[in-house]
Amino acid sequence: MQKIKKYGNVIIGLVLIAVAYNLFFSPYNLDTGGISGLAIVIKNLFFIKESIFIFVINIILLLLSYFVLGKELTKNSLFGSILLPILIHFTEKINQYIIITDLDPLLIALLGGVLSGVGYGLLFKNNFTSGGTDILNQIAEKKFKVPMAISMIYIDGLIVLLGDFVFGIESFIYSIIALLLISNISNKTITGIHQNKVFYIQTEKYKKIIDYLTHELHYDVTIFDMQGGFSLKKKKLILCSVKTSDYYKVKTALNYIDNQIFITITENYELLNENLMVPKKEKIKA
Repeated sequence: MQKIKKYGNVIIGLVLIAVAYNLFFSPYNLDTGGISGLAIVIKNLFFIKESIFIFVINIILLLLSYFVLGKELTKNSLFGSILLPILIHFTEKINQYIIITDLDPLLIALLGGVLSGVGYGLLFKNNFTSGGTDILNQIAEKKFKVPMAISMIYIDGLIVLLGDFVFGIESFIYSIIALLLISNISNKTITGIHQNKVFYIQTEKYKKIIDYLTHELHYDVTIFDMQGGFSLKKKKLILCSVKTSDYYKVKTALNYIDNQIFITITENYELLNENLMVPKKEKIKA
């Protein structure tokens, strides 16, 4: 039952993304990045159907992911990569039934951003992605040690910038508004309204985890000695309070560092001494 609910939420999320794409983004040339944003540019330059372009590129990236990242990491991108272009194809005529030509362009960007943001939030919340540039970001982090946040800026930023050259500055501004809204709404959908989350982390690679949390993100951590109740093996437990805005980035990064990691995440209703930071040069002894 839980699995049915999970896939049901993912399908709803993909439908919302496809509807937002065909109702708001594609007709108004709003390039919000990713392969879907690039498809809008390609359609206008070379008259290639968007759903076909997205499907072909996603298949290529899935094959690349399989050989570079492995089966387990590719599995989370497979469902969204294949289903999203199919849903975009079947909803491409939706603007013929829902007429929104009289709406202000700003409102178009806002409505598209909200709808798409909820859709992506449902995907990420269930540990799925829509494939595309997410795969390239994963490869950049695993193979070239480039943090996902940085690779996202370069890869998706270049795609959005390409839209600026093709569609002009006005479309570019509305695209940025929609993109910021997608990011914000998807984060809220995943994490709720509280400002912080508490991560309880059990891992064999605790030194790398601590180094990532303290030196790259500058979060303070607390380390507990513990013993497994079944194995009776002595282990380390890492406790770290993370800003909600970093929730998805941290969770994803920790899984890349150790794909056998065990994480429990709870709400943090209040945080005192939030300005406690770890100096960049300080070494952690673990």
